Amino acid sequence: MEIHIEKYTKDKIQDVLQFEKDLRSEEDFWGWKIDDDYELAVENSFDDPSFKNALSFLAYADNKVIGRIDASLIVTHFDGSIKAYLDWICVLKSYRHLGAAQALMKALRNELKQKGVDTLIGLIASNKEAQSFYRSLEESTIKDEGIWIDIK
Repeated sequence: MEIHIEKYTKDKIQDVLQFEKDLRSEEDFWGWKIDDDYELAVENSFDDPSFKNALSFLAYADNKVIGRIDASLIVTHFDGSIKAYLDWICVLKSYRHLGAAQALMKALRNELKQKGVDTLIGLIASNKEAQSFYRSLEESTIKDEGIWIDIK
């Protein structure tokens, strides 16, 4: 099976919506609905300048999206550097352990390097598969603790 990686662009939204539906048919614990509101928010994000620092890639195999990775550039005046935040990486359960996640990570790292980013920061999901994947990444160190703070 051949896996190829493409940038996630607005014309691929329908492919991603199908991926999200396939994901939920294989594992239904994701916690958000794929409905008209979701689709509209995603469509609008491609036209909103607030999302200019968003980076997303899709893994295709068998003529469909089987995985995705989403990140965002982090720019601050703290030290004048540009870092990135890994927001999401997921592969359909039926396509895991075939190299898709590694290929997505490689594409993201290459893009980040071209943009002058030296560090990719991510929160590690608590499930066993995610823990195993993140611990297998080359040139990475698990350190610090993550916190999610709701803004209300």
